[in-house]
Amino acid sequence: MKLNLSVDEALATTRAVRKRMDFDRPVEPEVIRECLEAAVQSPTGSNSQSWQWLVITDQDQRNALAGLYRQGWELYSQMDGNVDTVYKGDDDGRVAQQDRVVKSAQYLAENFEKVPVMMIPLLPGRFEGLPSMAATSMLGSILPGAWSFMIAARERGLGTAWTTIHLMFEEQAAEIIGIDYESYTQCALITCGYSLGTDFQPAKRPPIETVLHWDRWGGEPPWK
Repeated sequence: MKLNLSVDEALATTRAVRKRMDFDRPVEPEVIRECLEAAVQSPTGSNSQSWQWLVITDQDQRNALAGLYRQGWELYSQMDGNVDTVYKGDDDGRVAQQDRVVKSAQYLAENFEKVPVMMIPLLPGRFEGLPSMAATSMLGSILPGAWSFMIAARERGLGTAWTTIHLMFEEQAAEIIGIDYESYTQCALITCGYSLGTDFQPAKRPPIETVLHWDRWGGEPPWK
């Protein structure tokens, strides 16, 4: 079933879904295929089309990856500056919003193995030691496809979240799921499952003028 969202509606309401993911409802393989068909329509650097997509539904595999994720989350939570709040300003609304995000991330970590589908986008080669142009070119070959997958999932009533915590143990994860670590880079782990309700709304964001620079750093947009 599709929600028949407009492009603008899908872009504005595709949220990171953690607490509102239905852990008990399986996701049909054909729905994941439809989302991946959308993903591979995305542009890639030099039209390389070099992405690979690993879909994980096996419970033993999910359990093993969840164990790595929880180890990583524990380390991440204890880092200098930790995750109590990324935002350090004095806007009470943004502080409260960030607090909700942290609590939902903690909830996901505690229930990671229950996620119905884990999808890992991969690229050939390793990023380590590459010049910034090469590294960003590689990311530009996977991020559009991953976001297309997440938008397509939203249209089909699924919720997703982009996670990277398991990459603290990427070699161990590669061994679990049979990837040659030296040959492929895991770029993320996208959790996926039907959302509990589909009534997501645009998030509260700072006015665009506070993050926009026109023609030069600090340059004001023409509508000001």
